[in-house]
Amino acid sequence: MNRIPELERLKNMPHPDVPQITFAGHVHAGLNLLRHRYLQRVKRYKGNATTICEHIISGVWNKKFYYTSLGHYKYFWVRDFGTVAESLMKLGHEERVHKTIRWAIHHYRRSEKVTLCIDYLGQVFNAPEQSIDALPWLLHAIVVSGYSLSDRERVFLEVQLLEYKETFLTEDGMLHSGHYAELRDAVLYHKSAYAVAMIARMARCVHHLHLAGFPFPAAQYKDLLLKKYWNGHYFSGDAETDAFSAECALFPFVLDIFDDHGMATKTFDYINKERLNIPYPLHYTNKPLSFHYRWWAVSPLIMPNYAGTTIWTWHGVFYLQLLKKYNREEYASEYAKITDMIERFGTFPELLYPDGSWYKTPAYKGDEAMIWCAIYLALNVDQSTT
Repeated sequence: MNRIPELERLKNMPHPDVPQITFAGHVHAGLNLLRHRYLQRVKRYKGNATTICEHIISGVWNKKFYYTSLGHYKYFWVRDFGTVAESLMKLGHEERVHKTIRWAIHHYRRSEKVTLCIDYLGQVFNAPEQSIDALPWLLHAIVVSGYSLSDRERVFLEVQLLEYKETFLTEDGMLHSGHYAELRDAVLYHKSAYAVAMIARMARCVHHLHLAGFPFPAAQYKDLLLKKYWNGHYFSGDAETDAFSAECALFPFVLDIFDDHGMATKTFDYINKERLNIPYPLHYTNKPLSFHYRWWAVSPLIMPNYAGTTIWTWHGVFYLQLLKKYNREEYASEYAKITDMIERFGTFPELLYPDGSWYKTPAYKGDEAMIWCAIYLALNVDQSTT
């Protein structure tokens, strides 16, 4: 039975009483940034790296949903949650993961839109603009956690898939030209490899969940990544540059779009050759001038080099995941670097300067106690949920 006409009807129905995406969420987020920069000291946790991370994972749970951090990102980001959902499951937090998904979908349904962020009041918003990866990460979290969708939730997601297709894709499923928020949100990409990998992952989730509304197969995007983005050493940043960008290079492997030992080996060898893992893994890029940035990411007073040659711990733990998966010899030494970093700062930082010091500018201080440390903790858990 073709359900698309009915979904189209639901999508186009007027709903005047639905809460709209609000600027209040942005206001709260901005105030949190300033408060954290000038009024809040970074909290150090006692103990070894494992104990520190366990304290953080306990702290980011607020009995309704998981925060992204205990600093200025103390609200819900579906992207960050999506990247750690499987790790949280391995750590035994199934009930909390499912509660978070249920809470998020409830607020998304009220606003009839899947957005990147939800604040503690349930107000949905995007940052810095509409996100291409919010819906894919939500579906990914549902799949890896085994969350059981209600009929109403299924219909809502199918309508969202139709809207996603119309917003971001051409009639044949290819990415529209244009800018949107994605993981490296300081950069204005032109059809990034990360975005393509996320759509491929979403297509697999749609198939797994038997959802209507997205007709394009994952293989279509896998072929595109191989033909247009693989340069013989890594998946390049986007359709306009051959430069290395950590999330674009890693996520086709992290999401299992590719499981190719030879390709992964070439990527790891490039990282070693360019010293992108020194003093800690992983620098975003070694060619920052190859990318176009949002204005606030180049302003010397706001967030200069925020997503340039800085070290991002998020990518550091993804990198560890892959080193372990592919039995790389350097896994032990890279794991030791991340362990040393956690114990040095007594927390799990968002990002560091290229020399390994805490990122701080007149307007912004790198966040602390990130939920990403769940990935570090799960490295020593053998259980698999996929």
